[in-house]
Amino acid sequence: MTVLGIGTANGGISILHALGLGKGCSVGVDLLTTVSLLDEPSAVEEDDHGLLDAVLACWRSAELPSASVCGWAVESELPLGQGLKSSSSVACAALRALNESAWAGLSDNEIADLAVAAQRRAKCTLTGSMDDVWAALCPGWKLVDPVRTASESVLLEGELEQGLTVLLGLRGERKSSIEPVSFNQHHQLFERALASLANGSPLEALSVNGMAVAAATDDFEALRICNLCIATGAIAAGISGSGPAIAVVCYPQDSQTLFSNLSDSGLEVIPTRFVTSETISEEAF
Repeated sequence: MTVLGIGTANGGISILHALGLGKGCSVGVDLLTTVSLLDEPSAVEEDDHGLLDAVLACWRSAELPSASVCGWAVESELPLGQGLKSSSSVACAALRALNESAWAGLSDNEIADLAVAAQRRAKCTLTGSMDDVWAALCPGWKLVDPVRTASESVLLEGELEQGLTVLLGLRGERKSSIEPVSFNQHHQLFERALASLANGSPLEALSVNGMAVAAATDDFEALRICNLCIATGAIAAGISGSGPAIAVVCYPQDSQTLFSNLSDSGLEVIPTRFVTSETISEEAF
């Protein structure tokens, strides 16, 4: 079996949920998805939405250079269905593999637009996930308008402080359905998160957004866990995506206490860090 192309993309966490105000913001974390394009058929487990088929359909619809696709192989450090941008990560990594195989020379803007189209086609997103796609592709955070094309979507952007630890608390399957109207009902909290972001405080926005998502989804257990983390040393804590995962940001010296608190609450914990320009430079060497 020959590998025809390989693509990688990051996972991410939410700073502002796009259902709240029609604008979204996510930031990449150092958990990778690698997608390989193969010259022989290969079954991919846990692609219930048919996302890889949607990626290929969007590639062909865009009349891009032909790529000989017989099979895919996916390796990911991201748990599925936890609000950690796994779908965006798979879509972007698959498109990068196609791009490499076909020598198409696509820019990140073009890959982002195709990744959004593929997720919409596969019906695995409510908003198009433009913010999540940018987190999968690039370092730092971007506030985006998800109805615009990628090249016009970015409204604000920046990077997070170097050296912070990110703890991801996994809580199993989502227990409630996501109702967009419930997010609209809590627009004032989302507006507070947006104001924090506009004022250059993305971590404050992360926590306030987490409160808003918890209120919109009646997830009071998440709110309790986040409040406990803030009280015991976290800089920020909030639900990522629509949940159920909780993202906790802290300084390294406080990570063990917070890791223990999350574990004591019955959560599986994955330690990681933000993707920044510096972390990408480290990986290059």
